[in-house]
Amino acid sequence: MAAYPVTDTLGRPLRDLRISVTDRCNFRCVYCMPKEVFGRDFVFMPKDQLLTFEEITRLASIAMAHGVRKIRLTGGEPLLRKDIESLIQMLAALRTPEGERPDLALTTNGTVLAQKARALKAAGLDRVTVSLDSLDDTIFQAMNDVAYPVAKVLHALDAAEEAGLGPVKVNMVVKRGLNDHDILAMARHFRGTPFILRFIEFMDVGSSNGWKMDQVVPSEEVLSRINDVFPVEPLEPNYRGETSQRWKYADGSGEIGVISSVTRAFCSGCTRARLSADGKLFTCLFATTGQDLRALLRGGATDAELADALAALWGARTDRYSELRSASTPPRKKIEMSYIGG
Repeated sequence: MAAYPVTDTLGRPLRDLRISVTDRCNFRCVYCMPKEVFGRDFVFMPKDQLLTFEEITRLASIAMAHGVRKIRLTGGEPLLRKDIESLIQMLAALRTPEGERPDLALTTNGTVLAQKARALKAAGLDRVTVSLDSLDDTIFQAMNDVAYPVAKVLHALDAAEEAGLGPVKVNMVVKRGLNDHDILAMARHFRGTPFILRFIEFMDVGSSNGWKMDQVVPSEEVLSRINDVFPVEPLEPNYRGETSQRWKYADGSGEIGVISSVTRAFCSGCTRARLSADGKLFTCLFATTGQDLRALLRGGATDAELADALAALWGARTDRYSELRSASTPPRKKIEMSYIGG
């Protein structure tokens, strides 16, 4: 199989692969898997529909030949996938055409992280990102909708840091009228710690979270609220296509980030493809359909044929939904976040 980088119709390279390893989650966050849709009778994917670890690793290897250097495991909640450490070990053994291993990260709600942190690090995981939308138990539990306490997530953060899975990032989805009053409290809590707090604009991912533009708290407003109390200064991106705009506290007490996919779309630098748990490849978080790679895998396709299919998919990519979105954009049926990860 030949190794060659690919670019899409807008000249964007393929650099990041986000792999959903399960559609299951033990939270019912109101912006992702609301109980009204994902209730007790919701039917998740049967095991035989999920990609096996060997299938995931094979596709990841092919993606790396086309330029992927960063792999992030998502879900659902990825730590609910049995023996996830084995998959991480398999991915960590992959090498780029230059002989380098991939950068491996994982996004989690933190419920299983404290127990698994050391094993994840030993398997080859580099970093984790943990979701935490408020320090107020009442608000946080209203958002995760399963009565999970803040204290346990904070314990998981400490366990991840101690295991060497840093810098540990903390993601806060900000929704006006629900948790935006907690912006300063979150900044105050994580300032002066090893953790990097990131504020994410409430997004219209999927079709079930009841998104409205007036519920979005623009990142500029978030930064203004923080800067009024704790002055901040801009930082350069770590790499091309980074989703988060980086800021540091002027007194040197840490770093924060803002992810502004609604008010300051970053489609022009997007280098991410997403692989669903059942093997469909999506070239945009706001996609309506994906390409079934599992059918090719289980239909006997060679590595060269899979490589050609992936290159053709990325080469035809035109996605720039967030740049085109407006308050008047008509609703459309989009793939749910829990299906393809964040």
